[in-house]
Amino acid sequence: MEQFVITNALVYTGHRFVPREVYVEEGRVAQLAEKVNAPAGCPRLDLGGKRLVPGFIDIHTHGAAGVDVNAATAGQLNGTIGHFFASQGTTGWLCSVLTDTPEQTLWCLDQAKAAMKEEGDWAQLLGVHLEGPFLASQYKGAMPEHLLQKGSAELFAKYEAAGEGAIKYMTVSPEVEGVPAMVRDIAARVKVAIGHSGAEYDTAMECIANGAVSATHTFNAMRLFHQHQPAIMGAVLESDVYCEAICDGRHLHPASVRLLLKCKGWDRVVAVTDSIMAAGLPDGNYKLGVNDVVVEDGDAKLASDGTRAGSTLTTGQALKNLVKFTGEGPEKVLPLLTENPADLLGLPRKGRIAPGCDADFVVLGGDLTVLRTIVGGRTVYTAE
Repeated sequence: MEQFVITNALVYTGHRFVPREVYVEEGRVAQLAEKVNAPAGCPRLDLGGKRLVPGFIDIHTHGAAGVDVNAATAGQLNGTIGHFFASQGTTGWLCSVLTDTPEQTLWCLDQAKAAMKEEGDWAQLLGVHLEGPFLASQYKGAMPEHLLQKGSAELFAKYEAAGEGAIKYMTVSPEVEGVPAMVRDIAARVKVAIGHSGAEYDTAMECIANGAVSATHTFNAMRLFHQHQPAIMGAVLESDVYCEAICDGRHLHPASVRLLLKCKGWDRVVAVTDSIMAAGLPDGNYKLGVNDVVVEDGDAKLASDGTRAGSTLTTGQALKNLVKFTGEGPEKVLPLLTENPADLLGLPRKGRIAPGCDADFVVLGGDLTVLRTIVGGRTVYTAE
């Protein structure tokens, strides 16, 4: 529907739920009011008093539904991964390309570019997150060590040229040779996160001063805080950078989530899934880039050494977990999945329900289950 009105809804706006109507025109919110002024005969979607919230944005994920981002064609990025994400309330996402060969990385960028141009019954692919290759071997996590590289603005420029604007976000390790200078060179063109790192406090702060704006899966694959050597963790907690958080109950204890929120504030934490191709599927053997992964009881680990390798988390479950972990209502936790990632990426039309914003919505049931997902004014998922 190019034009329609959402009625009888509790709309999440201004960090609270209020009875409102929403008039959608050409994929955006045209009006938000107690009673909108829509054209006569305009189609109406009656939500029966259910909650309407901004669509979830996942800026760090490696796949789902049996498809790994590093091996995904454009059709699979949209039709398989994006289609599954829509069923979980995700309306926009970045595909996280794990450290790989330059040739495979370039192929991934080509697939992402093609996928970003298409519309359909799936979550919108907003761009690419490069997780590597400029990462520290000691904190590599699931990264293939033989493919890690020193900081190189030249190599990034090669990827950037091939991506033609698709690369939105990139993770680097501050202590890797050449990285602080590289961050200074590229920070105006891509959002830079620091992570997979054992960096000293001063080195991490240098990267932040040079333009890094986020921390990748905070507390995980990261040197921890010590009172005499605060390290990268001290830097990201003290500074104003955003902090990713994998709220699956495995990567972070609920108390760690609460501590992070208390340290950073609710406007500086971004809930991510860091999901792999096993998300939405049973336990078994899977891939994460070039790695073999075994999933047992929903917990993904490298087959080689048992290192945790991503998650099977979804955004819909992350919302429920955050409510449980914090003891707060959805009014409080929703920004972690909506406006915070949108603000981090510099997307003012995403993450909110307001006039002029994209009509990316999720309809939630009383138990916070995703009942309907709308992307750009098009319903892309409805629960059976």
